[in-house]
Amino acid sequence: MDKNPETSTVLKKEVKSPGKLTRMFLTLYEVYQFVLRFFKEAFLPPYEGKELLRQCYDIGYRSLLLISTTGFITGMVFTKQSRPSLAEFGATSWLPSLVAIALLRTLAPLLTSLIAAGKVGSSIGAELGSMRVTEQIDAMEVSATNPFKFLVTTRVLASTITIPILTFYTGLVGMLGALLNVWLSEGTGATLFFQMALESITFLDIIASTLKAVLFGFTIGIVGCYQGYNSSKGTEGVGKAANSSVVIGMFLIFIEEVISVQFFALFRS
Repeated sequence: MDKNPETSTVLKKEVKSPGKLTRMFLTLYEVYQFVLRFFKEAFLPPYEGKELLRQCYDIGYRSLLLISTTGFITGMVFTKQSRPSLAEFGATSWLPSLVAIALLRTLAPLLTSLIAAGKVGSSIGAELGSMRVTEQIDAMEVSATNPFKFLVTTRVLASTITIPILTFYTGLVGMLGALLNVWLSEGTGATLFFQMALESITFLDIIASTLKAVLFGFTIGIVGCYQGYNSSKGTEGVGKAANSSVVIGMFLIFIEEVISVQFFALFRS
C-alpha cells in the first residue's frame, strides 16, 4: 500500500468532482443530445399514434376546465381594469380592440403556457421520474421497446400540438369574459363587440401567437420529459423532477416571450 502523501494528494485531485462551470456545460450538452434525439425519433418509424392521441387527450381535454375558468376571469378583470384608463380620454369604444390585441398577442399564449407548465409539466416530470426510479424504463429497454419514442417523443409532440389549440381557446373564452363585462357596463351587443375586436387583429398577430404557442408547448414537453427521464435518487428525485419541470419551464417561457416580442416587433415597425 502506497503511503506517500504526495501520491495521495494526486489521487484526491484526480477524483475531485468537476466545478460548477464544468457541470453547467455538461448539462447543456446532455440537453442538446436529448433534444437532438427527440428530433431523430420523431421522424423515424414506428410511430406511436395511439399513445400520441392519448397524450393529447390528457394534456388538452383534461386542462379545459382550469383554462376556461382562468381565461374567462382574465378577460373580465382585464376589461374592468382597462376601462377607467380609456374613459379618461373618452376612448372606451376602443376597449374591444384593446382586449383582443392584448389577449391574442400576449395574454392567451402566455397564460395558457404557464398553466400548462404547472399542470402538465409537473405531471410529465413526476410520471417519467417515477418510471425511472422504479426501473420501468430499464425494463422497457430490456424488452426491446424504445422507451424514448414511446414516453418522450409522444409527450413532447402532444404538448407542441395541444398548446396552440388551447391558446386560441383561451383567447375565445377571454373575449367572452370581456364581452360580459362590456355588456353589463355599456350594453354593447355581441355582434358589435366582436366586429370591433376583429378589426384590430392582423394576420401577423395570428401567426405570431401560433408560433409562440408552438414554442412554449415544445418547451413544456421537452423540459418535463428531460427532468423526469433523467431523474434519480428515489422518491426524492421524483419530487425534484416535478418541481424542476415547473420552475425551469416557466423561466424559459418568460425568456422566450421577451425574445419573441422583440422579434415580431421588427415586422410590425
